[in-house]
Amino acid sequence: MSQTDISIKDIKQLPALLGEVDVIKALQLMPGVKAGNEGFAGLYVRGGSPDQNLVLLDGVPIYNPSHVLGIFSVFNADAIKNVSLIKGGFPARYGGRLSSVLNINMKEGNLNSFHGEGAISNIASKLTLEGPIKKGTTSFLLSARRTYLDVFFSPFVKSQSDGLDKLATYFYDLNGKLQHRINDKHSLHLSLYTGKDVFESRFRDAEIMEVSGGDLGWQNQIGALRWNYNINSQLFLNTTLSVTDYKINSGQFFKNEETQEEAQSNYVSGIQDYAARAVLEWIPSTSHYVRVGGNWINHTYRPGATTITRSSPTISLDTLLGIKSLGSMEYNFFAEDEWDISKRVSMNVGLHFSGFDVENQHYTSLQPRWSMRFQVLPKLSIKSSFATMTQYINLLSNESLGLPSDLWVPSTARIKPQNAWQAAVGIATGINDTWDFTLEGFYKKMDNVLSYTEGAVFEPNLEADWQDKVEQGTGEVYGAELFLNKKQGKTTGWIGYTLSWNWRQFDNINAGLRYPFRYDRRHDLSLVVIHQQNERIAYSFAWVYGTGNAITIPTSRYAVTPNYQLDEILSLIERPERFVTEEKNSFRMSATHRLDASVSFHKEKPKFERKWIISVYNLYSRVNPFYVRQDEEYIFGETIESSRLITVLKEVGILPIVPSVAYTFKF
Repeated sequence: MSQTDISIKDIKQLPALLGEVDVIKALQLMPGVKAGNEGFAGLYVRGGSPDQNLVLLDGVPIYNPSHVLGIFSVFNADAIKNVSLIKGGFPARYGGRLSSVLNINMKEGNLNSFHGEGAISNIASKLTLEGPIKKGTTSFLLSARRTYLDVFFSPFVKSQSDGLDKLATYFYDLNGKLQHRINDKHSLHLSLYTGKDVFESRFRDAEIMEVSGGDLGWQNQIGALRWNYNINSQLFLNTTLSVTDYKINSGQFFKNEETQEEAQSNYVSGIQDYAARAVLEWIPSTSHYVRVGGNWINHTYRPGATTITRSSPTISLDTLLGIKSLGSMEYNFFAEDEWDISKRVSMNVGLHFSGFDVENQHYTSLQPRWSMRFQVLPKLSIKSSFATMTQYINLLSNESLGLPSDLWVPSTARIKPQNAWQAAVGIATGINDTWDFTLEGFYKKMDNVLSYTEGAVFEPNLEADWQDKVEQGTGEVYGAELFLNKKQGKTTGWIGYTLSWNWRQFDNINAGLRYPFRYDRRHDLSLVVIHQQNERIAYSFAWVYGTGNAITIPTSRYAVTPNYQLDEILSLIERPERFVTEEKNSFRMSATHRLDASVSFHKEKPKFERKWIISVYNLYSRVNPFYVRQDEEYIFGETIESSRLITVLKEVGILPIVPSVAYTFKF
């Protein structure tokens, strides 16, 4: 129920932005999944926010699955074996998030022969190698990807910018995996990933001998060691030890080479996990598949610290500002059974129990889960599901961009865990062997969701309590999803449509009245067509349409005079102004729509194949709104008295038509 599986083959056939195939952008073409902002790899599932997605790479959480401020995801499709997204009816083995589980597994590495594949596109190059270390026993997988915009554009930007001495802007990913079969009963698997974004600039003023600059970067690192033990033909044990480390840093520096005066500030934030997991799988009969297990996670939060240093021949300063690191411990136990009650009825029923310890505060949660399928006809089934979820960690984020400076913080004695329950019902039918059709309706209720208080701006470099700047309230999401999929023939593809309502309500926001969440989108439509003309040439098209995002805009403004005695002075200069808004998110940006297209030319030889892919993002150059800018325009009247200055709001887009070329190869 509510599960979407998309093949790597389909992902690679879709049109790509700047030639870079993206797993999350492919999922955005599925019903129930929204991008958030045009062209970005955000993941908003059934009305949830990004922190409510449990994103797993080989079973290990990824806290920020984005590169380039969200334009690309961290997942290199060449290193991926399968992708599965669960939007509801969560099996009991998953927990810790409210809205979705994105489960991505890396390839294991070929045990018998050596293979490789790679690609060169407008923005990046990548190479994946796999093969046996000891044939039939031990294998490896190594995959690397790096962008090179800095290599090509840095000389041009430096020539056009006065004083620019250095510019670096790129990201990279490294995936690695080892598997070793000890014998028929035991095997070991080691998974590693590291990825980093780098933005650096340095300016030099030769006249006054000053050097200044700044940097912004963030990095994901994970490692997992898994032991698979086949106890007997009915009993299997999987044990995993893992570590996750996500951190961001930004800094600025200044140095006068003549006076030797220099100053530097550096901001660091992140979250680190150490975890252990054990799952026992038991298959007592052909009608039962039982899983029991548990998970333990030690979280260390680094909500933000700024180091400021300044030195000169006469002054030395070294100061640390910010929020101290904080630890917590999370654990869970679960039991679930996939039970074929009869030839027509099957169920997945389970129970998930979790606990959380932080600063002498202890929370527990018991979460029942079930989903059921009733086969009415050989090719027609009715499905239903119910699940409760609890989330103990939170992402403090604005509702516009998911910037890497957003902060991960735990539930505390004051900030209660987020809770949700979701119910869904639907039908699934195979019209014939070629077509599949599903229709689902869902309702989700959330409690203790977080939002910044009205007017609050979080300053991570100040010793302020973030708990004073947030509100907790409720969320309500409901809607229907339709999915029609053609899976065979020369022409394949799908239609996905979502109709939904997404509300938030807080006591001290919007006068306590409920309001649409920023990414409430009434209508969301995707149409994908993949046509294989012959063995060498294939075409793909993706057309999307979505209702515009909900935004808050001021409806009036007034000048502020703090002291009436200053009226005469203030009349000569611009007075400070305040803006008045009415209901939160009561305005809509324009609807978004675009058409992406690609054509590929494939050539295969006995031991080598290559493909040229030409893609066009936004083929008819629809400049979809990304944000709203406030401007002023002077309206001339017949007299000076009838002329006036008015405020206008203009929608601004950032992605017009974007062509790209990519070359891929396999051997």
